[in-house]
Amino acid sequence: MKGSFFLLLVLFPVLLLAEPDCDKAISTPDINRCAAIELDTAEQEMQRYLEVSLEHNAHDAELVASIEQAQDAWQAYAGAHCDSIHTMWREGTIRGVMAISCRTRLTRTRTHELWSAFLTYMDSTEPVLPEPGKQ
Repeated sequence: MKGSFFLLLVLFPVLLLAEPDCDKAISTPDINRCAAIELDTAEQEMQRYLEVSLEHNAHDAELVASIEQAQDAWQAYAGAHCDSIHTMWREGTIRGVMAISCRTRLTRTRTHELWSAFLTYMDSTEPVLPEPGKQ
């Protein structure tokens, strides 16, 4: 029995990290984990668009500083807003996925804003990166 308990202690963190089948997720932990995976993907994409925006505009230090300041303000806003969503649903198990989904939506919107403002041109010149979500 002691060996089984030790094995469970060793394997439990690995089980938590195992990706669930998100097409068939029905338990709250699996749904939350799938939502977190989706958020992670959205955050990676936003980070890529942010980095390319900064690189593309590196010739203008004032603009780069302004983009960084806006990103910091956006991070604060997104965190506060999605925390309020978590608070609104605090009595239910749905609170986690609601907050994570909030952050995913805002992250995708921010990524599109970065693309539209800093990686596209007013004429027919191809954008620096493809429109987010349309690759």
